This record gives sequence, structure tokens and C-alpha cells, in this order.
Amino acid sequence: MRLVGDNIEVGIYPTRKALALAEEQELDLVEISPKAVPPVCKIMDYKKFLYEQKKREKVLKSKASKVVVKEIRFGPNTDDHDYEFKKKHAIKFLQEGAKLKAYVFFKGRSIIYKDQGQILLLRLAQELEEYGKVEQMPKLEGKRMIMFIAPKKVK
Repeated sequence: MRLVGDNIEVGIYPTRKALALAEEQELDLVEISPKAVPPVCKIMDYKKFLYEQKKREKVLKSKASKVVVKEIRFGPNTDDHDYEFKKKHAIKFLQEGAKLKAYVFFKGRSIIYKDQGQILLLRLAQELEEYGKVEQMPKLEGKRMIMFIAPKKVK
């Protein structure tokens, strides 16, 4: 097997000799690349390696951003005052960096106002243009017409 590691002369050793060298240094013999010809092994402290790997993963996980999705619900005949009120909330959500899921909910026979619902969502998208960009155009899913808006990156 090919042997690599610190304080070791890199080269090809028989398995018994490699194990003896690892034991001599009170470290572990770890197989790195088993498919290589000859297989590659490294002499290292395996517990320390696992600990450092977990630590690296934890740091990467903490740096990963969590996506928050806030919802705003409209009716197909939402009044101007209610619309403005909900638009202010939408602006606040986008400024905080959350994604926005705006939807129009059609109850009972109000499904005949699909066009009004779409106009309402497109108007919202147009007015929120400076705060976020439309990720998904209004789409009817069952009794809901849904649109997603992602916040613009602050520079």
C-alpha cells in the first residue's frame, strides 16, 4: 500500500510494516483511497480528524442562511385600504429579508373572479418592485392563486 502522512517517508510499504509504523507513532492507519492501485493510506489521529470534520460542518451549517417565508392573504374583492395595509406588511417582510408568498383565496363562487385576483397580485408585484423581484408569477392552485416574491439583495 502507498503510505502518506506527517513524519513519514512517502512510499509503498507492505501492510504489516505500515501498521507497525502507525503503532510506533501511536496513531491510526486510515485508508484514504481504496480503489487506487496500490491503495492509499495515511497515518493520522482518526478521532481528532473526526472532531475537526464535525467542527467544520457545524461552522458551515451556522453560516448557511435560513429562508423565512411570510404569507399575505387577499380576497378577490379586497378593498384599497386593506390592500395598502397588507402591502405595508409585505414591504416590511421583504426588507427583513424574508420571502413573500402572496395569495388570493377564492371562497365558494368567488372563483369566477380569477382575473380580479390575478390583477391584484400583479399590481402588488409592480408596487413591490423596488423591494423584491417576482420569483413565481401568479398561478392558480385549487382555490388559491399564489405568487412568490424574493427580497432584493442589499448591497
